[in-house]
Amino acid sequence: MIKLNDIEKYYTNKFIKTYVLRRINREIEEGEFITIMGPSGAGKSTLLYILGMLDSPSEGEYYFYDEPVHKMSAKKLTELHKSHIGFVFQQYHLIDELTVYENIETPLLYQKIKGGERKGLVADILDRFNMVAKKDLFPNQLSGGQQQLVAIARAVIAKPKLILADEPTGNLHTDQGKEIMELLKKLNEKGTTIVQVTHSNENAKYGKRIIKLQDGWMQKEK
Repeated sequence: MIKLNDIEKYYTNKFIKTYVLRRINREIEEGEFITIMGPSGAGKSTLLYILGMLDSPSEGEYYFYDEPVHKMSAKKLTELHKSHIGFVFQQYHLIDELTVYENIETPLLYQKIKGGERKGLVADILDRFNMVAKKDLFPNQLSGGQQQLVAIARAVIAKPKLILADEPTGNLHTDQGKEIMELLKKLNEKGTTIVQVTHSNENAKYGKRIIKLQDGWMQKEK
């Protein structure tokens, strides 16, 4: 599904290169649940953003289903991202002015799915996530856990091949965090590939493989 060849990310200031990622080589198979771990500044989120096509590597090759992402135009990257990737952020990134229903519907609007089909898909996912009663509420009327559920519902409604989760339980208390991780686990069991960034050893156990980063270098895998 994903193949990374010598991925590097750096920023140049005059003649000095500051590296964020160094020579990352990794393959991710469809249906895997991968955990990326490491201390702050290790390059975890940068790697996740490159996988999600929200950032580009400075050097190296990235293949997504054998398509050369590193050679794609910005327009093609946007299309690929919207069609195949769902993102879940620690800060939820919901649109404050939109209701729960409208937030969840947003990816379907991007894909130009017709109104009747959109209505059915949103209704199904509201029912699946037990949020029918909250569909007309705004994000600031929800708890943190409820906001993250909406964010995940929005991420999965378009049936992405890949879900990228950046510290998805970082702002939640223990019970809410476990609920979110169990939900991601169920999505993975149904075939969705998941890559999460986390500091939590408990959350890391949900992954089948752990990739550890240190100062931008990949350390070891287990």
